[in-house]
Amino acid sequence: MQSSGQPHDEAPWSVGFCDCFSDMKTCCIACWCPCITFGQIAEIVDKGSTSCGASGALYTLIMFITGLPCFYSCFYRSKLRKHYKLKGGGCGDCMLHFCCETCALTQEYRELQNRGFDMSIGWHANVEKNQGLAMAPVVEKGMSK
Repeated sequence: MQSSGQPHDEAPWSVGFCDCFSDMKTCCIACWCPCITFGQIAEIVDKGSTSCGASGALYTLIMFITGLPCFYSCFYRSKLRKHYKLKGGGCGDCMLHFCCETCALTQEYRELQNRGFDMSIGWHANVEKNQGLAMAPVVEKGMSK
C-alpha cells in the first residue's frame, strides 16, 4: 500500500483557490483593500483575541515596510488549515499567498463563510449569534483498555 505522505483525515477546502472570481465582491475587496479581508479572517482565526482593525493595521504596516504582507498572512492560512484539518502544508501556504494574495485571502474568507461565520460582524458577535461556533472541535476517542 502506497502512502502519499499526507494525513488521511485532511478535508478539501470548500472552494477552490482559483474560484475567487465566483464571489466578485470579496475578490475586489481582497484585491484593492486586502487589509480589510485579512483583518476579518484574522479576527475569526484568532477567536477574537485580536481585532479586525488591529490585524488589518499590522498587515498594512508590514505591506508598506516590506512590500510583502504575504509573509504575515500565510501564517493565518496555516492556522485556519490546521484548525479545520484542511489539505495543504506550511510551505504551500506561503507559496499560495506569495503567488496570489487575492486568491488566497478570498479562499480563506469564503471557507470561513461556508463554515457559518458572518465575516462582517466579527468573532464576538458570531459567538453570540451561534453558540456552536465557539465550541472546540470534537475529538474522537482512541482505543481503550
